[in-house]
Amino acid sequence: MSKWMLWMFLTLLTGSPLLSLGLVVVFVFVADHFTWQLLPSPVRLIKRFQRAGLLAGVILTNPHERRARHELADIRVAQKRYAEAVDILKPNLEAGDEDVDTLYLLGVAYLGAGDAQRGELLLDEAEKLDADFKQGSIHLERGRFRLKRGDVQGAVEALERFCAVRHGSVEGRFLLARALAKAGRADEAKRMRELAWNDYVVAPRFQRRRERKWAWRARPSRPLLYAAVLAVVLGTAGAVVSRMDLTPRSNGYGRYSQQPPSAAGLEEDLDE
Repeated sequence: MSKWMLWMFLTLLTGSPLLSLGLVVVFVFVADHFTWQLLPSPVRLIKRFQRAGLLAGVILTNPHERRARHELADIRVAQKRYAEAVDILKPNLEAGDEDVDTLYLLGVAYLGAGDAQRGELLLDEAEKLDADFKQGSIHLERGRFRLKRGDVQGAVEALERFCAVRHGSVEGRFLLARALAKAGRADEAKRMRELAWNDYVVAPRFQRRRERKWAWRARPSRPLLYAAVLAVVLGTAGAVVSRMDLTPRSNGYGRYSQQPPSAAGLEEDLDE
């Protein structure tokens, strides 16, 4: 609603709906960059796209380049293109790469692609090598995908283990709250949301920036309040602009500025 009102306000000023739409997009990204930082950075997306193209070219030239395959699979997982990530990284495992990084990344890719059995098996093998890999990320991904496919009890178990390893994770507490709510444990879910918000409030600034979207999902009243304030401001500005006389005026002078002089008027002026 606030973006629509901003577009209407800019349309009144510029007179061009398309130009106003472009200005709205730029305004939203710039405002988000200097405030909440919830939207992905366009520069980062472009760099990632370029890097993925470069890595794909390397793999096309040398299909046995394992490092390029691993990095490209990591990018595809971040883009949620899990099936592609499986096809890219699977040759590394077949070639003998059984390190924790490969097992973890391929396991997440299988889970995202819908092959829960292979994904869980690979994460089990990764956990045997390093149970606290990336501060419990194995448990986090397990809990996330178990929750998506409806394994509520398994999600609660995995997310509880994750929160025990990584204290103060807003994302982990929020996902655990969702799992508890689906398990019928409403009171515990409410308490977990409160803990998620409290962890966000006391977290360092860089961590708040990274986990702000999870905190706002735990307490959705906060972004709704911001949106309401912005809507009121834009609505007031739009009402003011609508009452302003924006009709362009002539640059003429004297009594001829409102309408062109008639021939009779010119004769009267000459007689005077």
